[in-house]
Amino acid sequence: MKQGKRMRKNNIDKNEIRNGVQTGNEQVNQSKNIKKKKKAKKRLLILLAIILLLFIAYLANDFIIFDNNDKTNLVINNNNVTSALKNDVLVENDTIYVSKDDIKNFFDKYIYIDEENNKIVTTYDKKVATIGFEDKKININGSNKKIYAHAENKDGKIYLPISEMKEVYGIDIDYIKDTNVIVIDSVAREQKKAMISKDAAVKSSTGFISKTVDRVQKNDYAVVVSKTDNGWTKIRTKTGKIGYVKNDVLVNEVTVRENMEDEKQIDGKVNLVWDFFSQYAKAPNRSGEEIDGVNVVSPSFFYINGKGEFKENVGETGKNYIKWAHDNGYKVWPMVSNSFEENMIETTSNIMNSFEKRQELIEKIVDVCVEYKLDGINIDFENMKKADKDMFSRFIIELTPRIKEIGLVVSVDVTAPDGGETWSLCFDRNVIGHVADYIIFMAYDQTSVGSKKAGTTAGYNWVEINLKKFLVTEEIDSNKIILAVPFYTRLWTEKSDGDLSSNTVNMKGIDEVLPNDVDKKWLDDVKQNYVEYEEKGNTKKMWIEDLDSIKEKASLINKYNLGGIAEWEKDKEDPDVWKVIKDALK
Repeated sequence: MKQGKRMRKNNIDKNEIRNGVQTGNEQVNQSKNIKKKKKAKKRLLILLAIILLLFIAYLANDFIIFDNNDKTNLVINNNNVTSALKNDVLVENDTIYVSKDDIKNFFDKYIYIDEENNKIVTTYDKKVATIGFEDKKININGSNKKIYAHAENKDGKIYLPISEMKEVYGIDIDYIKDTNVIVIDSVAREQKKAMISKDAAVKSSTGFISKTVDRVQKNDYAVVVSKTDNGWTKIRTKTGKIGYVKNDVLVNEVTVRENMEDEKQIDGKVNLVWDFFSQYAKAPNRSGEEIDGVNVVSPSFFYINGKGEFKENVGETGKNYIKWAHDNGYKVWPMVSNSFEENMIETTSNIMNSFEKRQELIEKIVDVCVEYKLDGINIDFENMKKADKDMFSRFIIELTPRIKEIGLVVSVDVTAPDGGETWSLCFDRNVIGHVADYIIFMAYDQTSVGSKKAGTTAGYNWVEINLKKFLVTEEIDSNKIILAVPFYTRLWTEKSDGDLSSNTVNMKGIDEVLPNDVDKKWLDDVKQNYVEYEEKGNTKKMWIEDLDSIKEKASLINKYNLGGIAEWEKDKEDPDVWKVIKDALK
């Protein structure tokens, strides 16, 4: 009996195991089936996605997805700038108007409203133009011209008829009515065109899927904008649309307009020397003389007197001086100063604050440049009001295009940025440095004649610190900065009663002034030789300008990639300094 019970129990256990195995197999099979269904579903979704993408690509190739034409699109030099416009472009009676704010953004950052005459003054490259709100005329570089529209004030926003100002901004304008696109091209920029070899879609990008912005047809022409590295070319179609086509769509590419660039007058670094500073003295006779390394001379030919009158000091000696300079290969950039007569601060202020007086002065400067066959002009206005800083900038903004129009150079002298109101704070160096061909940093009089403490005229450390301000704070291109160095210093006298005085000493006469047995000490911070000695109970001090100090300052030209060097002034120097400067500029 016990054995029978045991056999039955064993049979039951085997059946349970068998049933369990079967159940487990079923579960495994179920799991496999679920996974198969998931994979199949995933494959189906991927297939549907591919089909959808192909369908989108098909639509993109077959249908043009137009830009938003609710507003007029503006394309400037192959860039659609519509989204960057501050105001809508207007087209009225075939005249195209662009707002003053947008002109400022794209063409003339210094556009200006002359409140006195109720006119807009705008400058661009070699043109200065004024346009009013009533008369249909424009004045360009001093000449009046009839036009078919004038400036408009529309709900407080000023608009200019840019289609009437093509000569001012040097542009071509094409209004494509079918697509409501205005295309503006600078005539000084290179332009290439190519023929379309076959019908093709113009794509918004070179990606696998991109919208079609236009279609081109065989034998059409397109403007070639640029080429990519992956076989595409960016073009502008005849409808003004910008997009991409495959390279093989284009054939027979030709250059229809070359880049127009002004040739630099000076090849390499400028080396300018100011010559004979006097608004009354005759020009020196330099016949047979050469100045090694110099390529520009700046004689003091022109000035404004206390009455605001433009005066010249050329004469026959000046004409001979210009001939001597040209015969020796020197460019002539004469100085125009606001002189040192009394009341010149007020006189200069009156001129700077009047558009008419600024233009009168500019016309006279242009006239003498043409009359004497000059190569440039050097503006040296000092002692001005801080309040007139922007108006002096306006003078340079309006002068420069007129001088560039006749192929000459404009250089402007400025002081260090760390001085008084009428000496330093009266200059906007950023604007001057942007507009003029060169900005000349007069790096001297660190310690002025009226100082209460003796000091150097131009210490190396002070010069370098201020140069960095020109480059970093004022954001002036280094190759537009000319560093001016002094050919003079000061001998200071400190009396026992505390009184301080100084005498200017020319570089070439320093050894004649100092005692023979005086010890010179090199000061590495200012990079000058220094002397201090007693004479008749007074203490004498001098920070010497010599070949060593000039060499150190001249080294800053290449260190900061400056545009050149200038020297104040001829006939004050040690003759050997010219070789020192020439070597430093190599």
